Amino acid sequence: MAAEISKVSKNGSELNVEWSDGEKSNFNFMWLRDNCPTAHDKDSRHRMFNILEVSTNIEPKKCKINNEGKLEVEWSEGNHTSFYDQEWLRKNCYTISNKKKYVSPYKLWDNSLQKNLPSISLEHDEIINSEEGLVKWLELLHYKGIAIVKNTPIEKESAFPVLNRISHTRETFFKTPFEVINIPKPNNSAYTASALNNHMDLPWFENPPGYQFLHCLINSAKGGDSSAVDAFAVADYLRKNEKEIFETLVSVPLKFRDKDYTQEAHRSFYSPAISLTKDGDYNDIRFSVATMDALDCHPDVMDKVYKAHHRFGNLLHDDKFQIKFRLESGDIFSFNNRRILHGRTKFDPNSGHRHLQGYYMDRDEIIGRLNYLKK
Repeated sequence: MAAEISKVSKNGSELNVEWSDGEKSNFNFMWLRDNCPTAHDKDSRHRMFNILEVSTNIEPKKCKINNEGKLEVEWSEGNHTSFYDQEWLRKNCYTISNKKKYVSPYKLWDNSLQKNLPSISLEHDEIINSEEGLVKWLELLHYKGIAIVKNTPIEKESAFPVLNRISHTRETFFKTPFEVINIPKPNNSAYTASALNNHMDLPWFENPPGYQFLHCLINSAKGGDSSAVDAFAVADYLRKNEKEIFETLVSVPLKFRDKDYTQEAHRSFYSPAISLTKDGDYNDIRFSVATMDALDCHPDVMDKVYKAHHRFGNLLHDDKFQIKFRLESGDIFSFNNRRILHGRTKFDPNSGHRHLQGYYMDRDEIIGRLNYLKK
C-alpha cells in the first residue's frame, strides 16, 4: 500500500503533513496554490493560473482529507477550493526529496576503458530496428558520455536516419553535416592533417552543442587515430586531490573566441573551465587550447589561473585518463561534447583518404528522449 496522509495541520506559512509511514512533509501555502490541479490547462498542460494575482498572505481557511481521499484546501482568497491527490503530493514533496543524498547519474571512466571498448560499441541496425537498441545508445551517451555505433552505411549523409531516431540535429554555421577533411586554406584546424589536442567543440558559444557525432566514411590514411578523455573524471580527480586547482578552475572565467576568418560575426564567451550543477555535479568542461582567447583575468590571479589551466590540460592528455582508438569506415563516434574531450593524431593525406562527417545535437534531446522511452 502507498503511504497515506494521517494528519494535516497549519504552521506559519506551511501545511504540515504526517504520512502513515512516518515521513513528514511541509508544503508552503503559495506552492500549494500555485500547483492546484485546476491551475493547468487540460490539453496544453501549461499553467494558466497566475500566482502573482494573489497576495503573499494567502492561506487555507479550511483543510481536510475528504471522502475521496484527497487533500481538500479552501483558500482565504479568490473563493477557490483545491483538491490534491495524495500520490501526487508524495511524489512531488520537496521536503522529502531534499533530504535525499544526491547520486550522480554519470559513470566516470579512465584509460581502463581501453581494454573494454566493446562495452561502448553497438550495432547500427540494433538502433534502427529496436527501441531497446536506441535506449542502449542513449544510456551510453548519458551515463558514460561516449558510444561508437558500428557498421553504419558509408554514403554521404547516411547518418541522418539513425540520428533521427533520437531527434533533430542542431544547425551551426558549419552546416549539417560538416566535412572533416583536409582542405587548402582551412578555417578550422580540424580541416587539416595536423594533430588535434583533446578539446571541446565551439566553447565560444554561450551554449555549445551538447553532443557530437563523427561519422567515419573512410579512414585509409596513415595516422589520424582518435583519442577521448572523460573530463568529468579528471575534474573529479582534482576535486579530491588538488582542491586549490579545482576551485580556481570552477571560479575563474576563461575567455574563448571564434577565430574563423570566414565568419561575418565575432563570437566570444567567458566561462570557467569546470561548471557545476545545482547539486554540485559536473555540468560542463570547457577546454580548447586552439580557441582560448588572450586571458584578461585580474593580475593577482593570472599566475594561479595559468598554473591551474596547465595542470588540468596535462591531466586531460595523460595516458592514465585518455583512451585511443582508430575509427573504421561505418563507425559513428558519438559523445557528450561538454564532457568528453576528443582529439586525433596527425595523418598523412598522401597515404590515403580520411573523411568524416560531423553532426551536433543538443543535450536536451538525448536526455529527453531517454526519459520518454524509459517511462
